[in-house]
Amino acid sequence: MSVNIKRRLRPGRKFVIGIPYVWLLLLFLVPFFIVLKISFAEQDVKIPPYTDLFVTDPATGKQTLHLVTQNYKEIFQNFGGTLAQMTGLAPADGNSNMYLRTYWSSVKTACLTTLICLLIGYPMAYAISRAKPAYRNGLLLAIMLPFWTSFLLRVYAWTGLLSFNGIINHLLQKYGIISEPLNMFYNAFSLQLVMVYAYLPFMILPLYTQLTKLDHRLLEAASDLGAGPVKSFFTITLPLSKTGIIAGSMLVFVPAVGEFVIPDLTAGSENLMIGKVLWMTFFDQNNWPLASALAVVMAVLLVFPITLYHRYESRQLEQERGKNG
Repeated sequence: MSVNIKRRLRPGRKFVIGIPYVWLLLLFLVPFFIVLKISFAEQDVKIPPYTDLFVTDPATGKQTLHLVTQNYKEIFQNFGGTLAQMTGLAPADGNSNMYLRTYWSSVKTACLTTLICLLIGYPMAYAISRAKPAYRNGLLLAIMLPFWTSFLLRVYAWTGLLSFNGIINHLLQKYGIISEPLNMFYNAFSLQLVMVYAYLPFMILPLYTQLTKLDHRLLEAASDLGAGPVKSFFTITLPLSKTGIIAGSMLVFVPAVGEFVIPDLTAGSENLMIGKVLWMTFFDQNNWPLASALAVVMAVLLVFPITLYHRYESRQLEQERGKNG
């Protein structure tokens, strides 16, 4: 025990551990509190376009804190009615809250993207992990190859594939499969397709890392005891790859919720996501306080799954230490 305490108190270890925390402080916490501060201001015609939080009394010279909660009230206005409409408990009408519907659309799209990436990525990661070692690097290179090209360029490429005059419609018409071009672009279909395409590698890589650690002797033992391939998969492989599933899901879900480029280029006006709404509020409406409040609410929404993930990781580490200790 004394050895472990001495190791924890070594200055070198503190320095190495402290670097990520300083990085997190500078690039997340400081900008977050700046945005949080702006969210409690009011829109104003000046540069920057919002009021100050501390107001000075001309007579006494005293400063008072002036916090405005109107931005958050606007976001959560008609919460119950909008929630009932989104869940199908009430008929849709024009009184629903656009911001709440956008959050719901973003979370729903991100969840569906995560699920599809998992269903496609798990078999691919499993196949790569079971492939011969001589072929694994080549297969992983094929997964990583899209990252060598600009993300924006890859999203733009789908325009040439899915548009009315695109390659896919041209080939389908050329071979007589369809008589008129299909509406495959600038709708929910193109949004979901490109989201899955963009985030699929983030699901495959953590799954592959976890599946390569799998002890194949467990599968051999299960086979000797009479378990078939399907039963061995659901009782051994799938539970032991749970950490990779959670890690891959987090890597897909968290950035997918706030995605801006893909919805802007492929979704259309009927499939708004919160990233696009944030951009319009900031630059079209020039309403920095409301946009900051939207960003704060989105950050709070993402903190919940991230916290659950870190709690799960901590429990896993404690269990491993208990087994090793």
